[in-house]
Amino acid sequence: MPPPKDVVKIAIQMVGAIPQLIDLQQTKPLASVLKDVCDAWSLPNAEHYALQYVDGRQTYITESNRGEIKNGSILRLTTSPDQEAERLYSGIQSNNLDVKTDSMKKLANLSQDVTFAQEFINRNGLKQIFYIVEEGNDTGEMLAHTLKAFMELMEHDFVSWETLSAAFIKKIVSYVNMNTVDASVQQLSLSILENMVPTSRLLFELVKKEVTLDRLLTHLQVTNAQLQLKAMALLIALLLAATDAERRDMMDYLREKNIRQFIHKNIIHSSEPLGDEMAHYLYVLQSVSLNLCERRMRTSMDPYSQEQRELLQSLRQTAFESESEAPASNFSTERRRSLCAKEFRKLGFMNNSNPAEDLRRAPPGLLALDNMVYFSRHTPNAYSRFVLENSSREDKHECPFARSSIQLTLILCEILHVGEPCSETAQAFYPMFFGQDHFFEELFCICIQLVNKTWKEMRATQEDFDKVLQVVREQITRTLSLKPTSLELFKTRVNALNYSEILKLRQTERLHQEETLAVPVLELRERLKPELLELIRQQRLLHLCKGTLFRKISSRRRQVPVVDMKMLLMGKECPHMKEKSSGKQNKDVLELAFSIVYDVEEYCLNFIAPTRYEFCLWTDGLNVLLGKEMMSERTQTDLDVLLSMELKLRLLDLENISIPDTPPPVPKPPSNLNFCYDFSHTEQ
Repeated sequence: MPPPKDVVKIAIQMVGAIPQLIDLQQTKPLASVLKDVCDAWSLPNAEHYALQYVDGRQTYITESNRGEIKNGSILRLTTSPDQEAERLYSGIQSNNLDVKTDSMKKLANLSQDVTFAQEFINRNGLKQIFYIVEEGNDTGEMLAHTLKAFMELMEHDFVSWETLSAAFIKKIVSYVNMNTVDASVQQLSLSILENMVPTSRLLFELVKKEVTLDRLLTHLQVTNAQLQLKAMALLIALLLAATDAERRDMMDYLREKNIRQFIHKNIIHSSEPLGDEMAHYLYVLQSVSLNLCERRMRTSMDPYSQEQRELLQSLRQTAFESESEAPASNFSTERRRSLCAKEFRKLGFMNNSNPAEDLRRAPPGLLALDNMVYFSRHTPNAYSRFVLENSSREDKHECPFARSSIQLTLILCEILHVGEPCSETAQAFYPMFFGQDHFFEELFCICIQLVNKTWKEMRATQEDFDKVLQVVREQITRTLSLKPTSLELFKTRVNALNYSEILKLRQTERLHQEETLAVPVLELRERLKPELLELIRQQRLLHLCKGTLFRKISSRRRQVPVVDMKMLLMGKECPHMKEKSSGKQNKDVLELAFSIVYDVEEYCLNFIAPTRYEFCLWTDGLNVLLGKEMMSERTQTDLDVLLSMELKLRLLDLENISIPDTPPPVPKPPSNLNFCYDFSHTEQ
């Protein structure tokens, strides 16, 4: 007979005693269970004891988390959290260095437990830690344990970061700025400052002032990968908390210090594999850098700006320098105006009498003008060839340089998400991005020449302008999906993907779609779906078991059994999204937010997934656990891929054979069956 559901068989250990094997009744008060255990070992004052997991995080057992205890769990009888908190609070004040160090080491370990942390903080334990840091001169093991204990206690979110004293913060800053200090102390100090920066403007300004960018760059150049990671985390926190003007100044300074070359050489191409956290920070840095283009992208051409007019004139003069050699004084004003208008028309401006009008649309605004000027100055031969080649063609076949540049700039902004909030749903191109100075402009130079090449391959006319740019967009996105690691590799691949290749790819995709729409194939698809959906379910559950690094929302820790899951909330239904504003940043975050609601106290665990891919896998997996359908777009994508592969394998023998929509008719039975041999005669 199976044991009742509210009874679990466990072992309880105690130092110097024979373990007890008991049937733990989950309906029985924990205090009564502890009394029974203590009585069995003849221990008085059961209220001074508690149960704790032997393995893992060694969490204390409480009424709220006892439901997690499984059959076969091994617990230990230990000092209760309040007694342990009192003992360690006294220990860290001891004059005996060994006692103080051991107490701080144990404090750093136990502070991960929320029950213990609450007891220690209630005794003004954090105040004592502040005092030890502010007044101490130690920079070794003792300090590392102290900072670790502080971080663990702050993780539970019982105390605000804004309550830290100026003396404590300056001490932490000093550890970051020291040259001779233990690496673990610097890592913890950088983490503390990273957590402080987003909490208030005052703390941001203090950290930005005390920890210079030069100092962070120094930490980025060490061989210690963890120290590099923590330094990068603080740098990103400062960039995200800064105003637009501050962020621009910071990025300009980092560019002067050649941070791009260092990241490309020492981090991306390091012998150590690039971890998920560092990859995330590099993506954010890429996004912040690209968004510096936003101001120019959203600024329209000002016809009265002398600087902008000179840039326009430089485009004309660079392209038609030989034609403009005659002194301007030889022409009348009307003649000069007519000549300029003719040359601006050859450059591909739609409003050749006033080309500034073409740049009034924002986006792409002045960013398009910047790209054209960069192309003309850094690749003058390619620029002249593009313009002169097209100005000598028939009117209907010439590729308009200016019009193409304006539209291409807009396409690149959309593909690279320029001007959009930092979003993990966007694709990261950081290996290529950090491998090239002036990445956006250099990418434009490659792609504008691609426009001209594709225009000729399509034998396009002015009426085909939109079609050509659609093909160019497809060429760029298909090439970027291959994740080229350098602009040179991108250039090679995108030029190889010519118009003929695009047509072949489109035709293959269209034929594949037509094949899969045949009635017998559709029926086969439906028969295969249940098996493949089960495969996807198993993959989602395995992904949940593997785990994912999520962005920290609230530092309070809590463990709740999977069996107590009640429902899954997504997007604006999540508790941590309801109070958010409707800005672009929060709209983007909405797509990554989900919450797990539990039966116990209607408690919610809130998440913001690092990527849309992770969001889909986690929400699918949680829906599977809840016995519900997988609803994410990734499920459909994975199902389509698996169905496509399975169908191709099953229909391999039918290649180049058309599949009829209906089965062939059954022929009529023959008029007689005399053609059948009668074996009875043989037997006789």
